[in-house]
Amino acid sequence: MPRYDAPIRDMQFILHEVLQIQNYSNLPGFEEVTPDLVNAILEEGGKFAKEVLHPLSAVGDQQGCKRNPDASVKTPDGFPEAYRQLVEGGWPLLSVSPDMGGQGLPHIVNIAWTEMVSSSNMAFGMYPGLTHGAFQALMAGGSDELKQKYGPKMASAEWAGTMNLTEPQCGTDLGLIKTKAVPQGDGTYKITGQKIWISGGEQDLTDNIIHLVLARIEGGPEGIKGISLFLVPKFFVNDDGSLGDRNAVSCGGLEEKMGIHGNATCVMNYDGATGFLVGEEHKGMRTMFVMMNEARLGVGLQGLSQAEAAYQNSADFARDRLQGRSLTGPQSPDKPADPIIVHPDVRRMLMDQKAFIEGGRCFAYWTAFQGDLQHKSPDEKVREKAADYMALLTP
Repeated sequence: MPRYDAPIRDMQFILHEVLQIQNYSNLPGFEEVTPDLVNAILEEGGKFAKEVLHPLSAVGDQQGCKRNPDASVKTPDGFPEAYRQLVEGGWPLLSVSPDMGGQGLPHIVNIAWTEMVSSSNMAFGMYPGLTHGAFQALMAGGSDELKQKYGPKMASAEWAGTMNLTEPQCGTDLGLIKTKAVPQGDGTYKITGQKIWISGGEQDLTDNIIHLVLARIEGGPEGIKGISLFLVPKFFVNDDGSLGDRNAVSCGGLEEKMGIHGNATCVMNYDGATGFLVGEEHKGMRTMFVMMNEARLGVGLQGLSQAEAAYQNSADFARDRLQGRSLTGPQSPDKPADPIIVHPDVRRMLMDQKAFIEGGRCFAYWTAFQGDLQHKSPDEKVREKAADYMALLTP
């Protein structure tokens, strides 16, 4: 059986000995980031990843998600309960501002936690991961009203968030999108169009899903300069915070992405759905890039996370698989052959894996740390330098 054990000592080495985040107690959010606190988070996070999430990884791959006749989607067995534990444990709130009910810890601490989630069950981790990105975009560009109405529930991941960019006729060239937004005269817009490859577009994990949708306001400029960003909730939210009627957005079908069958990849149909403008008209890309840049670091982290899981299982296989004898003589004389880990070329391949992983982890954590410095350092020059790094690394 595949296994996953969080590489806690390797993580501690990057955080405490390489980046030395404990020395930045003068920054907001870093005041109480002691090695003891970080180690406790890593230990508990690693336990959750190993005991709750990892056993569901194979389940998710084998079962996948199922679209029901009413356009609802069932996630794999065990996913809803694991998601409930994730939310109740407060894990999505690690780096969220206390103003939104979060713990206010540095983003770099959240990145370490996210690595463990992605290594243990990447398909599952995409649900809260994309929600966090959508929340950040809302905080960057949304009105105070939208932030207060949707922010807290998205911050805690009680409500999920999605990113709706791609359409059947365009992927990277978003200037070609056809989804349109028609002003209604009351500050809302009617959104009509189809989006594809939408991760978490429909699921049974949360009571509500908040879609961030790129669309062109009717009569707006052609190309990228005419794109606006809209918040389209699955269910409307009443003034008292309760859920109201269903919006005109639905899952038209499920699509397959290799390796993440447990994540519902959806075709989303917007049939005159009510949307709320996020930011300025025709400036949607600016706000959406907040989420896209978050996703860029997240995708890099996913590569690192999968490499870590692959390395652990490669090393296990190399210790168990018997073939040939060591060049220096039998290492397991009581067995018909030695484990292949004794062979120099096998050891070289394992060390190559380990080197790429440790380098990638350091790079990913350092990038997240630059994001913290960009937003929290009191030194203007430090903020500017960190912003330059972030612009280079998450363009």
